[in-house]
Amino acid sequence: MQLYRSKIKGTGKYLPSKILTNDEISKIVETNNQWIMERTGISERRIGDPTSDIPSSMAQKASHLAIEKAGLKPNDIDC
Repeated sequence: MQLYRSKIKGTGKYLPSKILTNDEISKIVETNNQWIMERTGISERRIGDPTSDIPSSMAQKASHLAIEKAGLKPNDIDC
């Protein structure tokens, strides 16, 4: 039985650039930052562009960053 050894050599992440804060939400609905923070712990959200920030494209961008951080080229990876 052959064992395969794999390593994580780099990681990457991608976040949409548009940020929606609790203060911005409180202008739309009747609430405030403190109320949202106490109940959810969330202070801001990232809002993706529906045409370009679909999950697969965000994963692709994060993957390219991970490959770059690892000092690799896409063809260096198999499986």
